[in-house]
Amino acid sequence: MSPETLRAQILAWYDANARDLPWRVGPKARAAGVRADPYRVWLSEVMLQQTTVPHAIPYFLKFTARWPTVADLAREDDGEVMAAWAGLGYYARARNLLACARAVARDHGGVFPDTEEALRALPGLGAYTAAAVAAIAFDAPANVVDGNVERVTARLFAVEAPLPDAKPELKRLAAALVRDERPGDWAQALMDLGATVCRPKAPLCGRCPIAGHCAGLATGAPETYPRKTAKAERPHRHGVAYVLTRGDAVALVRRPPKGLLGGMLALPTSDWRAGRWSEAEALAAAPAQLQTGAAWRAVGEVEHGFTHFTLTLQLYRAEGEASGVIWTPRAGLDALPSVFLKAARAGLSNLL
Repeated sequence: MSPETLRAQILAWYDANARDLPWRVGPKARAAGVRADPYRVWLSEVMLQQTTVPHAIPYFLKFTARWPTVADLAREDDGEVMAAWAGLGYYARARNLLACARAVARDHGGVFPDTEEALRALPGLGAYTAAAVAAIAFDAPANVVDGNVERVTARLFAVEAPLPDAKPELKRLAAALVRDERPGDWAQALMDLGATVCRPKAPLCGRCPIAGHCAGLATGAPETYPRKTAKAERPHRHGVAYVLTRGDAVALVRRPPKGLLGGMLALPTSDWRAGRWSEAEALAAAPAQLQTGAAWRAVGEVEHGFTHFTLTLQLYRAEGEASGVIWTPRAGLDALPSVFLKAARAGLSNLL
C-alpha cells in the first residue's frame, strides 16, 4: 500500500470516528476553517503527559474556566496553580506550565509562536509537545509521535526492536507518512486510532481501517508490539508522615521548589530511605517545627507508587501547636498531591 492510500484510509476513518474532546476542533470544523486555540492545545498536551484522557478532562475544564487565556495563567500565583494541579501527578509539569505561560506572555505578547522551532525554544516544551502544538494548532507538517503513534507504527511495520531502543526507528517510520495535507488532523487521527482501536491490550483489529496492511496483525500476535525491554524492579523506600491537628485544621508545609513534588503543599515528613523507621527514629526525625512535646502515636501506614520507586509512609498523629506550618481545614486537603492526601485520610480516619 502506498503512503498516500494509507493516509487516505486513516483520515477517512478519523473523519467518521474522531473523539469529541474539549480542547479539540474536530475534522468537520477544521475543514470549515475553524482553527484550534494554541493555548488549549498546549495545555491539553501538557496535562496528557502520563495522564489518561478521562482523568485530564476535568482538570482541563477547571483550568480553562479559571484561566481562559495564557496571559491569565501567567499572572497567577504559583501556589494557586500548583493547588489546582494536585491530583494530576508529575508536578514538574505544573512548574514548567507556569514558566512557559510567563515566557509566552512576556516575550511573545501572549501569543504562542507558530513554528515548531520557536515552540521548542519555550521553557518546558519538549520535542513532542512542540511538534503537537505546531501540527494541531498551526497545521504545520510536524512529526507528532506519542505512545499511541509508537504503538500503531510498531504494529503496522512489525518493528522487532524493543522500546526504548526502537524509538528512533518508529519516529523515522512515522515521519515518512507526514505530509503538508491536513497535518493537524493526521496527528490526531493516529492518536485516536491508537487510543480507541490499536489499544495496548486486546486491540480491536476488526475495526481498524488499515488492518489488511498491518504486518503485526499478520504475525497473529499484534498485541506483542511494540516489543519492550523488561523493566528493572523499582526500589522501595520508607518514610514517616506527621499528621498534626489543631481542632479541625491539619498542619501542612510547602515542599522545596525543586525535586519530587516540588512547590506542593504536603504533610511534614522525614527523609525517605531504604529501611523502615523505628518509633524512636520516627519521633527523632520529625521536622524541627513539630518538636513541641506533642504526644505522637503511630496510626498506621500507606503505600504509594512513583515512576521510579515505591514508598511506604509510616503515619504518626498528634494534637498540638506548631509554628512555621500552614494550618489547613480538613475540607481543604483535597488540594494535596495524591500520596499526601492518601496519608492524611488514613492518618485522620478515626477522627472523621
